[in-house]
Amino acid sequence: MQTVTPEVEEDIVIAQRAEMKPIAQIASDLGIQDDELELYGKYKAKINLTIFDRLKEVKDGKLVLVTAINPTPAGEGKSTVTVGLGQAFSRLKKKAIIALREPSLGPNFGIKGGAAGGGYSQVVPMEDINLHFTGDIHAITTAHNLLSALIDNHIHQGNQLNIDPRRVIWKRVLDINDRALRNIVIGLGGPVQGIPREDGFDITVASEIMAVLCLSSGLQDLKGRLAKMVIGYTYGKEPVTVGQLGAQGALALLLKDAVKPNLVQTLENTPAFIHGGPFANIAHGTNSLIATKMALKLGEIVVTEAGFGADLGAEKFLNIVSRYGDLKPGCVVIVATLRALKMHGGIPKSELTQSNMHALRSGFANLLKHIDTIKQFQLPYVVALNKFATDTQSEVEAFSSWCKEENIPLGLSDVWAKGGAGGEELAHLVLKQLEKENSYRPLYDLDLSIREKIEIIAKKVYGASGVKFTAQAEKQLREFTQWGWDKLPICMAKTQYSLSDDPALLGRPHGFDITIRELRPSLGAGFLVALTGDIMTMPGLPKRPAALTMDIDENGTIKGLF
Repeated sequence: MQTVTPEVEEDIVIAQRAEMKPIAQIASDLGIQDDELELYGKYKAKINLTIFDRLKEVKDGKLVLVTAINPTPAGEGKSTVTVGLGQAFSRLKKKAIIALREPSLGPNFGIKGGAAGGGYSQVVPMEDINLHFTGDIHAITTAHNLLSALIDNHIHQGNQLNIDPRRVIWKRVLDINDRALRNIVIGLGGPVQGIPREDGFDITVASEIMAVLCLSSGLQDLKGRLAKMVIGYTYGKEPVTVGQLGAQGALALLLKDAVKPNLVQTLENTPAFIHGGPFANIAHGTNSLIATKMALKLGEIVVTEAGFGADLGAEKFLNIVSRYGDLKPGCVVIVATLRALKMHGGIPKSELTQSNMHALRSGFANLLKHIDTIKQFQLPYVVALNKFATDTQSEVEAFSSWCKEENIPLGLSDVWAKGGAGGEELAHLVLKQLEKENSYRPLYDLDLSIREKIEIIAKKVYGASGVKFTAQAEKQLREFTQWGWDKLPICMAKTQYSLSDDPALLGRPHGFDITIRELRPSLGAGFLVALTGDIMTMPGLPKRPAALTMDIDENGTIKGLF
């Protein structure tokens, strides 16, 4: 989150003062018909998927993907740039639409805050979006936990599928950070209470059902994907799926409304689809394919983002999401800040307000690696320097000079303080890139082995020297290949803070290996997860959670949400 200066008020104050248009008007201006619109109050709506039948012959708009350097505690403002860029396109008289993920409640009440942009580049109604919104995440929580209940009931009622309780991999979920639930024991209290076994909770956005929803093309595809999800293994160590339980129909009906994209608007009334929110470590970290493809049918330019840096979000978007959605981004925007670059250059957060050319130059290497990654996908790109109040003119000029020396297209972004007007320079630059032809293609072919695909990502995207596999991972390589899962794309689970699998190695590390400790099947989503390091799928709360600063007054006005 960017530091609040006297010139710009807190995000929630700005959002509460917004002059929103009725969402029916936003929809009408997009060409959405009344019978395709499902209102959730005055300023939120869902769009019925029947719209695809009407628009199937309409030519898609241009897609802009926003990514970033490796994130730091200093903040990069990727969502803010995404919103501001969309607003800037609108100011340039382009029919622009923004597509974002839905925020999880966990980070909201923890330390990270929401994911609705910031300053004068926000999506609204901000409070609704950052809290319960239209109930999509709650629906995923319910569907996920219904499956958990059905699994334990099946084992209790005779276990016809011969599921080994020690090898159930389907945890329960909750959309709140709660470290006490990471590892639990269930079924205690005697025979009528079920079969005792170890279990645990993940945060809802880490559920495979979230990834399934975000990669589905519609309700029936969703149901088919749900049936493929692996929930555990038999005593004979064979995989067991949701389809074998016969639970996919019940799960799908709980998700019948959640599968429809949500339409809202920005502070400047630019349309925004906010739909789905898969964990960017354990899954692919971008909004739903349905929302993106719907926006491409309705808009001239669609601006979407991918979670974390280009080594995670953009890599997964371009190797997994674009492959399944038949998408071809026209331009990639790589967000950087001088603060974050200086952290990558070796100085602590406490010194970021001080000018430090050496650290800035050292951190520049991190940006160069992410640019190299996007070039490998053969895509046009632009670097967006997201402005902070503490940036010095000398640092900005030095950074601009380095970019010019490296022939890097650079656009300054001041959208946090100025809204769309602060993004027009960047928007003009992106428009030039969108005019170029590109030869985009994923980095690997699906016919390669699991090992080969992982090595390509590690070496070409992270800059690793090699890949090591634990004994467990080697065993899983053989098993997954035997079961015919080896032709799926790879979803790497890695720290977002470093190009390596060690979060302490900032900048652009060299001479490191990536260690794959475990593989997990996400057959419903359509990828294999390769785990590196210690990825946390149920975060904990900090010493002083953001929740303790939140309140609501007698008029229903919320305070402390950001």
